[in-house]
Amino acid sequence: MPDLTLHQVPYDDPAVVALTAQVQAYYREIYGGPDDSPLGDEELVPPAGTFLLARLDGDPAGMGGWRRIGAVDALGGERPAEVRRMYTPPAARHRGVARALLGELERTAAAHGADVMVLSTGGVQADAVAFYRACGYVDIPPFGHWAASPGIVCLGRRLTG
Repeated sequence: MPDLTLHQVPYDDPAVVALTAQVQAYYREIYGGPDDSPLGDEELVPPAGTFLLARLDGDPAGMGGWRRIGAVDALGGERPAEVRRMYTPPAARHRGVARALLGELERTAAAHGADVMVLSTGGVQADAVAFYRACGYVDIPPFGHWAASPGIVCLGRRLTG
């Protein structure tokens, strides 16, 4: 059984930079360009947010973060947090990494007062959409940087504190 660990890290951690390069290459392949939505390092530091790096047997195996955002018309939430830069490389998929990351993101967001977790992804990323729905996320109205983009899928879930 592999040893899965989660570490709070800065967004400019070298392993995160390498994983971000991988996911941006994937976005260029499926969307024709990188994800250019604004994201500042300071947004991913408590209490405004958190960024996590997953490791399997010591090797980088995934990442994800959350940040506080303004009002979103979703599930009656008043203090939303948004999932950002969630990614698990193909070699680490189907090993519990994404579920562990998402669970810890939800836990830490709730601990910092968030009452709903929201995210946006592209419908072309069917595996990601299916994953979030399997984790209890439901469709919500489009929001944020990509709200007017064709094929956008916005999802949310109420958090319990």
